[in-house]
Amino acid sequence: MHMSQPPGPAPQARISVVITVLNEAESLPGLLESLAVQTLRPDEIIICDGGSTDSTMEVLTEWQASGRLPLVVLQRKGNISQGRNAAIEAATGDIVAVTDAGVRLSPRWLEELAAPFGDSQVQAVAGFFLPDPQTVFETAMGATVLPELVEIKAARFLPSSRSVAFRKTAWAAVGGYPEWLDYCEDLIFDLRLRKKYGPFIFAPEALVYFRPRSNLRDFFIQYYRYARGDGKADLWRMRHAIRYATYLVAVPAIALAGAALHPAWWLLYLIAVPGMFWPGWRRLRRAWKGLNTGHKLQAALLVPLIRVTGDVAKMIGYPVGIWWRLRHRASIPDWRVL
Repeated sequence: MHMSQPPGPAPQARISVVITVLNEAESLPGLLESLAVQTLRPDEIIICDGGSTDSTMEVLTEWQASGRLPLVVLQRKGNISQGRNAAIEAATGDIVAVTDAGVRLSPRWLEELAAPFGDSQVQAVAGFFLPDPQTVFETAMGATVLPELVEIKAARFLPSSRSVAFRKTAWAAVGGYPEWLDYCEDLIFDLRLRKKYGPFIFAPEALVYFRPRSNLRDFFIQYYRYARGDGKADLWRMRHAIRYATYLVAVPAIALAGAALHPAWWLLYLIAVPGMFWPGWRRLRRAWKGLNTGHKLQAALLVPLIRVTGDVAKMIGYPVGIWWRLRHRASIPDWRVL
């Protein structure tokens, strides 16, 4: 598979959009509206509800009755991988585009994702996502944790399942989304696709907009779960080792050296700490248009707090995932083997 190529005409193949939802009554109308105005209309939209207890099903029923979208609604309790696999299994399209609840799509999202499939050799296409903040905290959150387009290396990019498309045959060839994994499932799926077919075609204009977490508690839980998923899947050992070494070895060692040997050791903090937070501050400068001076200062101060909170959440979540993996190792498949 080629890393990049000029977009061709939209394929003639049938296209299915797949979405999983759980208690998304509030966000669903925005997503469905953005699907209704796509420049390329999908042949069908398969939505799998994971057991919502709010009015999600009522919203979906109303949209089905309106006839504005070719909706097919499934219900299956389980994790997100099980829901996605059930929806893809039910899809009749040769090409499957996946997104998530809680987002809104740019009008050309599906057209941009589908265009590369005009080449019969293309098996998977990666879209991109941008933050859609509505508060100062969310602005700081997006800047701290989300990469900008200029930071993306297309050959190595692994897309979120907020914005990705693939041939249904490719999904089947790699065994679908891993149903034994509750978080990081899209990453494992991506890695298996890339191993079998090579780098994703990158479609940076296939944009999805989503709100970052709106408070530290929700963010902590999110990153704890992500890191727990890393531990379960045995991902990113070196990244996690570096994080532990930084917080549990380097930071206290510098403090002790400054106290026991010479205060000049503490100057290392002036070098290391700003570098640690600089990416977030750099992105924030391009994201804070419209904020007044006080809100800009507030956002800048939030960046270190968000970064450290996320790192602590990861350091707690990762060993929990490792422990789960050790206890279930007999039943966990080796996802690295195709």
